[in-house]
Amino acid sequence: MTKPTTVEEYIAEHEEPAGEVLRELRALSREVVPAAAEELKWGSPAIVHPRGTILLVYSAHRRHANITFTPSTREAFAAELTTFETGKGSVKLFYDRPVPRELLRRMIAHRLEEFERRGVLWM
Repeated sequence: MTKPTTVEEYIAEHEEPAGEVLRELRALSREVVPAAAEELKWGSPAIVHPRGTILLVYSAHRRHANITFTPSTREAFAAELTTFETGKGSVKLFYDRPVPRELLRRMIAHRLEEFERRGVLWM
């Protein structure tokens, strides 16, 4: 199997429900940051600011998807993430639960703001 070279290929190689969650994450990212580019970084889709800084990365796994921000973005929403498994900057989105669209929309907007106004770069 050939490694994907585009975000479209990455998403297409995942069966449901992973594909559906990936499409939702892509749509939310495009909605909040329409000028951003999509690239593969470390084999996963990344949303990249027009000035070249990664804003977030998402990926599919066997039982969940991950969306990864900077640790400062994840920490800013810690009180709202108590029912989620989280990592340094990541949030696990289990396929048997609804995607928290409004929360993720706000997290993406926060990440955009922290880069544009405060210069917070990718990890």
